[in-house]
Amino acid sequence: MLIPEPIQRLVDAFARLPGVGPKTASRLTFFLLKADPRLADDLSGALSGLQSGTATCQRCFNITSAGQDLCPICASAERDASLLCVVEEPLDVIALERTGGFGGRYHVLGGALSPIEGIGPEDLTIAQLVRRLQDGEVAEVIIATNPSMEGDATAMYLRQQIEPLGVRLTRLARGLPMGGDLEYADQNTLLRALAGRQAMD
Repeated sequence: MLIPEPIQRLVDAFARLPGVGPKTASRLTFFLLKADPRLADDLSGALSGLQSGTATCQRCFNITSAGQDLCPICASAERDASLLCVVEEPLDVIALERTGGFGGRYHVLGGALSPIEGIGPEDLTIAQLVRRLQDGEVAEVIIATNPSMEGDATAMYLRQQIEPLGVRLTRLARGLPMGGDLEYADQNTLLRALAGRQAMD
């Protein structure tokens, strides 16, 4: 059976998204085909305004609304300017903000070092981070890169760049997830949990 060209185009477009395979792309397309036309109009409008309606914060490189130099976190006088959390992507900021446990500010690198993919320090906002730390306002930098080979390499590089500035440097703790069973944890997770053990107060 030949699929009409508009349907195939949408299936192909969905399939280019991360985590969306051909079956999911087809399901989404046929769902929209049968759905109320207003849903497709809303989706189309949201997509067309996505890039024109957003911008990059000039201080932390997080996503913000178009026309704003600073994101709401950087613009807030209530955030602790002496505490800076360095993350790879804007999604990491959202994840940390969801916890409600961090009151400082952020710096978004825009990825992680990956020589295999050709991503070097000049492709990330590392130089801007170092300049930001030179004004002396930040007392502690929390490195919150992902627990991956690229994230670890990025953390080590950041350490080399930041240590000479005399800023306190910390890294997010790693270990076992809440509700997890030891028997299902991988070896690296168990080793890091052992190394990061804490006193029972």
